[in-house]
Order: sequence, then structure tokens, then C-alpha cells
Amino acid sequence: MTSSLNYSITAIVPAAGVGSRMKADRPKQYLLLNDKTVLEHTIEQLLAYPAIDNVIVAVSDTDPYFNDLTVAKNKRVIRVSGGSERADSVLSGLAYAKDNHLSEWVMVHDAARPCIRHSDIDKLIKNVIPSHIGGILASPVRDTMKQATFEQQINKTIDRSVLWHALTPQLFTTELLYTALKTGLEQGLSITDESSAIEFMGYQPKLIQGRSDNLKITQPEDLELAEYYLQKMKKEIYK
Repeated sequence: MTSSLNYSITAIVPAAGVGSRMKADRPKQYLLLNDKTVLEHTIEQLLAYPAIDNVIVAVSDTDPYFNDLTVAKNKRVIRVSGGSERADSVLSGLAYAKDNHLSEWVMVHDAARPCIRHSDIDKLIKNVIPSHIGGILASPVRDTMKQATFEQQINKTIDRSVLWHALTPQLFTTELLYTALKTGLEQGLSITDESSAIEFMGYQPKLIQGRSDNLKITQPEDLELAEYYLQKMKKEIYK
């Protein structure tokens, strides 16, 4: 048993996006992956983590798919109204968590990241909760990074040693993240992830190195790779 089990955490999954880059007939979170939707894999992985009490899923009010999922009937899964932007959806989930006094900490995770491992969640909780602010899983940039001009020509090479890919989950105190997102949206700031809202408030969230196989499904070829990772994870569990 890890130290993370001493904590109660609410997970929030923003799932109101349309995923246009997948060029599919439905949002990417509802595409099939090993006979289940991507979203089902993601939610089930979060529900299976002992410290997570509830999973709040923010979906569009006109979403025709979510209620047909098996996980939608789970009493620990709560549906709230999603917004036009990610930040709106997360804020909707935070408002529910606050109003119902669910937990001091919230963990926001992408709907299209079904390959999150519990070992990474362990690492995130262990390193972030003592900070009393929050932090995110991230992976160091491996490739040489180029800065482009508007004409798509190379302007310069960027030092990759200080660059990281932001991943999820991202873990913050409920009150702080709620205030940061609400303030950021009211001020019209560009909030690309939860950490960016916290950064606008003047805080410096922790960077916790996570596994590179915690991929986000954005392109059609990602489905095949995610299927491979999920099968690998399943084999490791049953060894």
C-alpha cells in the first residue's frame, strides 16, 4: 500500500471535445479500442485507483453517446455539463466538486489518455501533495526543437534541456484550481491546461516525470499504438 492511499481525490475528465483531427464519425473519446471506447478505458483506469473516490466527466449537453456507456451507470461516475473549451469543462467539474464538498484535491485527466498507469499516479501524488499547491506529469523533450517563422522557416534552435511535454493527470487543490480557472476565463487568458491557469496566478507547479507511453490519442495512428500499450499493461497485471 502506498502513501497515496491516505488521500481522497476526485478525478475530473473533460470530455466535451469533438476531436476533429481524427477525421472520424464521432468524437475520439468514443472510438473503439479493444472493444471498449477510449473514454471507458480512461474512466475505468481512474476508478481502479484506490485514492480516487469519484470521477466527474464533463460532456456536452447534446452528447448522444455517454449515457449508453456501461461506466455511465457507475455510482462513482458523475456527469456534468461540458463547455466549448477545456477550461470551461474542467471548471464545471470543479464547481460540482466544490458544491458537494467531495475532496480537497482534484486530479484532471485527458479523456483521450487511456494508458495512464497507476505507478505514475502514485508518483504524482507522492511528490505533489506535500507542496500544498499542485503539479503535473510531464516528459522531457527528446528531439531537437526548432522555432519557426510565420513563413515556416527555421528561426532558431531552442535549448531542449529546459523543455517538457505537459501530460495528465494534473493534480491541484480544489479551491486553488477553481479560483485560477475562474479568474483566467474572466480575464480572457489563453488556458491550454490546468497548470497554465495556476501559473497565471504566480505559482510554480511541480514537474513530475511520467512515462512516455501515457500518450494522448489525437491522430488516427495513435489508436493502434494505444491498443498495443493497453494489451501490454494487461499482460503485466496478470503475470
